[in-house]
Amino acid sequence: MNLSIGVTGWGDHDQLYPAGTKSQDKLAVYASHFPVVEIDSAFYAIQPKRNYEKWVKETPEGFSFVVKAFSKMTGHQREKMSSEEVRDMFHAYIESIQPLIDSSKLRFVLFQFPPWFSVSKENVQKLRVIRELMGDLPLALEFRNQSWYSSEYREQTLSFMEKGNWIHGVVDEPQAGEGSAPTVLQATNSKETLVRLHGRNVHGWNKNGREDWREVRFLYRYNEEELEEWKENVESLLQQSEHVTVLFNNNSGGDAADNAKQFIDLCQVEYEQLNPRQMDLFQD
Repeated sequence: MNLSIGVTGWGDHDQLYPAGTKSQDKLAVYASHFPVVEIDSAFYAIQPKRNYEKWVKETPEGFSFVVKAFSKMTGHQREKMSSEEVRDMFHAYIESIQPLIDSSKLRFVLFQFPPWFSVSKENVQKLRVIRELMGDLPLALEFRNQSWYSSEYREQTLSFMEKGNWIHGVVDEPQAGEGSAPTVLQATNSKETLVRLHGRNVHGWNKNGREDWREVRFLYRYNEEELEEWKENVESLLQQSEHVTVLFNNNSGGDAADNAKQFIDLCQVEYEQLNPRQMDLFQD
């Protein structure tokens, strides 16, 4: 299957799980609905290897994981580190995800950079260092600063990604100033492209002094017309790369799983290598 559709994380999405499903059992149920998931917890801490070993066992053959890079690796914490500390951190991260690599369940590692990570010689060099430290692992790159796609730098950005074998993280998100990126429908890797759909809540995208900012940032439900638009976009990307992964991240209101299911139906894809789903004995 050349199109994998899923959501970011499996802890929420109550509509997927039978009542009383324990948190530690949710991934196995999730994997009866979708063939791919993003591991968001890796952004907050380097996960113990045993977690990945457990997740590999709970998912069927053919299932894949998009793993977010640890936030210190993308500069979200703005922490000064020595070169040795950086190398040790990257080594520890790669060691932790080894079970995914060994089981062929790693789709790619996602480096999502913060809004203040703008185009500059210094930041381009940081990307080169990251590429070197991560070796030949598949890496996706998502910017949250529109300067990379300005008329002055857009072609250079895409060319740099292509030469560095980066997978382009194509986004759909509100256009709310410098801290947002436009939708750029261009693959930079012949094998893979990533699409992340964050919603279009333009008034909630930036903090603007709101205490509940993170709770409403991804509050959005895609309508049928918008999903049709993205079906065409994905078809265009599939002309440029062999495989496309689509992840819905619009879950502040619990809409991601429903939209992902709609999108699967709209694209008329069927996934055969899923976990068996519990039968509802009372279903008509």
